[in-house]
Amino acid sequence: MADVSIIGAGSWGTALAVLLHKNGHKVTIWSIVEQEIEMLREKHEHKDKLPGVKLPDDMVFTTDLEAAINGKEVLVLAVPSPYTRSTSRMMKEYVAEGQIIVDVAKGIEENTLMTLSQIIEEEIPQATVAVLSGPSHAEEVGRGIPTTIVVGAHKKETAEYLQNLFMNEVFRVYISPDVLGIELGAALKNVVALAAGIADGLGYGDNTKAALITRGITEISRLGMAMGGRFETFSGLTGIGDLIVTCASMHSRNRRAGILIGKGYTMEEAMEEVKMVVEGVYSAKAAIALAQKYDVQLPIIEQVNEVLFSGKPADAAVKELMIRDKKLEIAFSEGWE
Repeated sequence: MADVSIIGAGSWGTALAVLLHKNGHKVTIWSIVEQEIEMLREKHEHKDKLPGVKLPDDMVFTTDLEAAINGKEVLVLAVPSPYTRSTSRMMKEYVAEGQIIVDVAKGIEENTLMTLSQIIEEEIPQATVAVLSGPSHAEEVGRGIPTTIVVGAHKKETAEYLQNLFMNEVFRVYISPDVLGIELGAALKNVVALAAGIADGLGYGDNTKAALITRGITEISRLGMAMGGRFETFSGLTGIGDLIVTCASMHSRNRRAGILIGKGYTMEEAMEEVKMVVEGVYSAKAAIALAQKYDVQLPIIEQVNEVLFSGKPADAAVKELMIRDKKLEIAFSEGWE
């Protein structure tokens, strides 16, 4: 049995807390929001973000960050991506040398273009940092629906330890050393999911969705490989797998926000309606900055940025994608007669 703390009491952190408890581990949930912790203590259920999933009586809930960190074997960092740096700074003084931090959020910091694990490593250099990602909606993991994900770590020993910690008969865990590729796929798929939602909001169909998913993973792979990620990662669970589930499911906050934007909502109105952090909005500008830095074309993600931040009508963005210069689908150097 391991002693584990979940730092962040959102839907994903809460679902992972339930999973880890079922695996026999001692689990503490921390939140900076006193009312949230009071609700969890009283109701043993996150009524707002994960309704219907009951939390065990022996699970600990606290706003005391020092108590949540000291002596814990693993810290699961589950705050939304915009709060990764500020939360890491608060954690730093309490984290022991070599203590494992598993980041489970998805995003790229706009002003630094750093992935979330890079932020944690910068702010808490004494920690051993890993990531967990894949097609895994909290609403389904909390209910024990079969799910497969990937743990990424720099050391195989860390990855295997976390594989054993999280894995059970309904939660299969693979491991990978490609931390960068995992994180890029996780962050960029949220931007493509906004595009898929926008297409749904405009009333388009399955053909459009298939095109966005297929060309979307091409863009993600193109940028990710230019940055040093591995092609196999973008073809796997944390690439195409996560993209499919995020573009297709109504559990996806990014797709839901996109649907509203396609119906005419502004970005701000859509985010207010969804009532959760829409991480694709925060990653969209960073993706374009990275594309410019690495000289990579991302036409879908460029148009998402135009709609989000420049007021471009969504239908005009789709039209511009469709009438772009003619291209080869794959740039074969041979094969023509």
